[in-house]
Amino acid sequence: MSELVLVTGGVRSGKSSYAQKIAESSGARVFYVATAEALDGEMKRRIRSHRASRAKNWVTVEEPVHLVKAINAIPSGRKTIILDCLTLYISNLIHEGRSDAQICADAKAVVRALRKKSELSIIVTNEVGSGIVPDNKLARRFRDLQGSVNQIVAKEADKLCLLVSGIAVQIK
Repeated sequence: MSELVLVTGGVRSGKSSYAQKIAESSGARVFYVATAEALDGEMKRRIRSHRASRAKNWVTVEEPVHLVKAINAIPSGRKTIILDCLTLYISNLIHEGRSDAQICADAKAVVRALRKKSELSIIVTNEVGSGIVPDNKLARRFRDLQGSVNQIVAKEADKLCLLVSGIAVQIK
């Protein structure tokens, strides 16, 4: 039986660090599926910082869009998979021109792939519903879609943790 953990919270709340601690404690081989793309200097620095925070023996899979294919390509055997992060994945799919319905279907497919491929999967996502209403249509679409996808994944998750200022609060 596979276990799915959803780790959510605001920006810089400690989500990735918390997910990494869960993975480290699993005792299994860890695969880190990263969805970020280094499109500018600031993002390149963030990615370098994230890479430096991971254990050297972890395998990193960088894939911004085709997550199911990337997850299915991970070798068989006992393992933990971290998906970091769902928020950038949604943004990447929007920029690919996918509809909201397609993105929600893609998120469900990612959850199914993780369940089949790993004993423990940890998905990192941002909680964006507590902020202000964005002033433009694209930002509102993203915020609403992020909330919908988070609900889809939270429903399927066995555990849900909310990170607040570096402190994990178990929700589910």
